[in-house]
Amino acid sequence: MALNTRTRGNQFDLQPNEQDRHPLMSDSDINTIMLNGAKISLSKLKRARSFDARLYYYAEISVYLEVSLSRGAGISDGTRKQLEKIHSEATHYHMDANKLLNILEE
Repeated sequence: MALNTRTRGNQFDLQPNEQDRHPLMSDSDINTIMLNGAKISLSKLKRARSFDARLYYYAEISVYLEVSLSRGAGISDGTRKQLEKIHSEATHYHMDANKLLNILEE
């Protein structure tokens, strides 16, 4: 489909913009995706049985938080605050698990 090509009289065919191609996508969808991804990573972090696995899922949560801090990413303030809470919970859980691991290794 060409941009601004004439069809049937004076009507123009315009290439659809990003919103037209994906009508179900919106700013609220990226917020939901970010929160669900962080929550999944947190649950996997809690089930992880090794330091490396916990570190991996902690890093995933950190990435979600980092992306939420980017300007123009379409992330709402409410989502950002929830991601901060999830990151804080993950930090405490990861650190507590590491303390326990260090105690058990002594």
